[in-house]
Amino acid sequence: MSDYITTFSNIKFTPATPRIEDIKIEDIAHSLAHMCRGNGHVKTFFSVAQHSINCAIEAKARGYGERLQLACLLHDGSEAYLGDITRPFKKSLPEYLKFEEVLQEKIYHKFLGDVALTPEENAAIYEIDNVMLYYEMIELMDYKVYDKAPDLVSEPQFGLRDFIQVEQEFLETFKKLTKN
Repeated sequence: MSDYITTFSNIKFTPATPRIEDIKIEDIAHSLAHMCRGNGHVKTFFSVAQHSINCAIEAKARGYGERLQLACLLHDGSEAYLGDITRPFKKSLPEYLKFEEVLQEKIYHKFLGDVALTPEENAAIYEIDNVMLYYEMIELMDYKVYDKAPDLVSEPQFGLRDFIQVEQEFLETFKKLTKN
């Protein structure tokens, strides 16, 4: 059995020892557009890419700069290579969390540059991620994950969308934020 996965762009990617040159935005966009939030336990398919796009839009609506918007777009990028594990189970997997942290840092490094995210930036990403989770669960499961509704500034879309369109929007958002 090999120790790598073959990505959409045909890269042999080793999740346990990721190389920054093997990280491709096209692989992240494609994978996340095909990966369902909530481990598929939602009323209709809603991808991790849709969630990430909504997070970037919320960051912009809150007045954050392009760096933080891009970080929000990429905040679940490691899941393109490791898979999405539900929060309650993930916290009981300390070794997985280490792999995820290393890979996510490499993704940020590749696309955000050498300067690490500040604690304030990480806190903003975490807050936006949790705000989106709250509204996603209301829309997709009729369930409130928190007693008090957090502030939402943008108007996220939670409907079923074509995989290809979501992948393209993810890539277009990335290109706009990186001017690439």
